[in-house]
Amino acid sequence: MSKIVVLTGSPRKNGNSNRMAEAFCEEARKLGHEVARIDTTAVKIGGCRACDACYKNGQPCVFEKEYTPIAEAIEASDGIVLAFPLYWYAIPAQMKSVIDHWYSFCMAGKDFAGKKAALITCCAEEEIEVLDGAKFAFEMTMKLMHAEIVGEVLVPGVGGVGDIDQTDGIRRARELAARF
Repeated sequence: MSKIVVLTGSPRKNGNSNRMAEAFCEEARKLGHEVARIDTTAVKIGGCRACDACYKNGQPCVFEKEYTPIAEAIEASDGIVLAFPLYWYAIPAQMKSVIDHWYSFCMAGKDFAGKKAALITCCAEEEIEVLDGAKFAFEMTMKLMHAEIVGEVLVPGVGGVGDIDQTDGIRRARELAARF
């Protein structure tokens, strides 16, 4: 089966996006996939400096050593899932910092060709359109990196911890695992 990296970006351990990420991981493992879940809020990675020294010393980033195991996991994977809550109509800073370091892949002539990708995100606001910015960023990033987008779970109206239980978000996150 596949190796899947799930990058989470919520500081709330039992938050709605983390609950959907966990449901995805559980189902993917049941289906025989190997899953590595990496919490981007638990690592200290600053912004990319665009110094173009990527992989010069054998590491993807010469400044951010904590990025190395993340890059290695992504490089060895067959699929990538991003799971995060919407922050100010965009990807949270912790997650965005990791994504910005994907510049290292570009500098090394590496892309995500052959990898599958999916997005799991939610927000407190009721209108689904508020997720458009994060969805656009995800889709354009995966297009640039030549990944195949296999699905998205977008859930509005879940601001409080546990609100996800009043939606179909958990079920849809589980169903997404079958697309890898």
